[in-house]
Amino acid sequence: MTPVREVTPEVDADALLAGAQFIDAHRVEIGGKVLTAREACVRMVLHGPRWIDALLRLRNILVTPFGLKTSGEGAPAPGGLIGLFPVVSETPERLVAGFDDYHLDFRIVVDVAGDATQKQKQKQVTSTTLVRTHNLLGRSYLTLIMPFHKLVVRSMMGRIVEAVR
Repeated sequence: MTPVREVTPEVDADALLAGAQFIDAHRVEIGGKVLTAREACVRMVLHGPRWIDALLRLRNILVTPFGLKTSGEGAPAPGGLIGLFPVVSETPERLVAGFDDYHLDFRIVVDVAGDATQKQKQKQVTSTTLVRTHNLLGRSYLTLIMPFHKLVVRSMMGRIVEAVR
């Protein structure tokens, strides 16, 4: 199995989420398979391991008393929803999802890069996460989820590789 690896983010953070205090990126090689950014995002979010769904349900229960958004809440998204993530913008090569909340704003950027017509026939999917906190609650929330973040992202991106085999 191709490993998911952490890479230096290669996005214009100011254009995606000005003032983001946290940004990271993970990448996986998918060979020459044809895959759009939406397909990659769907495979990550909707076909992830069940333990991630359980974590999200627990998160929704824990944040409700604080008035934070839970799955599917908020204004309609221009590109619909993928799981609980509103699609903000989309091209075949890039999908940006996320929302703004009282405590923090976040974006998930899924990029598909590489040319399957070249000799190497190597494509990559990169998932970049950006977060801008607004207050103590946002900073505390970010601190609490950080131990889980990398594990969740790596597991979700592994689903892309499994699906394109």
